Amino acid sequence: METNLHNSYLFKAIDTFEYNLEETIEALNYALSYNSQDTHALCLMGRVYSEKLQDYETAKTYFVEALAEGLETPHIYPYYIQTLIFNDDYKEAENLIEFAFGVKGIDKGVLYLKKGQLHEAMEEYSLALSVLKQAKKGGLNNDFVDYVKGEISRVKNKLNPKKKKKNKKKPAKSTK
Repeated sequence: METNLHNSYLFKAIDTFEYNLEETIEALNYALSYNSQDTHALCLMGRVYSEKLQDYETAKTYFVEALAEGLETPHIYPYYIQTLIFNDDYKEAENLIEFAFGVKGIDKGVLYLKKGQLHEAMEEYSLALSVLKQAKKGGLNNDFVDYVKGEISRVKNKLNPKKKKKNKKKPAKSTK
């Protein structure tokens, strides 16, 4: 019974994450009170603090706790890496990405995407482009590949910013 109740709170938190922060946090607190070691609940709480509240230090503590409970849990890594990038913890993000490549079942395309975003954040645009191209090759669905194409386009624009052309239009000749 306790496991089912825990799961129902976790499912409610997942369901409300995008549109109701108050309900999400309440459901996560209940879920974690039943099982404080649940990697899904800890990861989602980390996402709340990172994505919704921009409290990256608190988010990091939840992600670290989630990884302590399940180092081989692939769903944690992309969110934790993104939090590290947002918090300018570039070396930590780089180390975590390299470690995550060894986690069985992890989406390598997403890891290459995060690695490319890390290099972009570090203003290493040429390297970012190279890694993003690997992410595109590793994409396993069209939506992901299209997203990566957009990332590549953005980085290319940063690498080669287009100069604004000053076009002075000549007044049209009147034909009266």
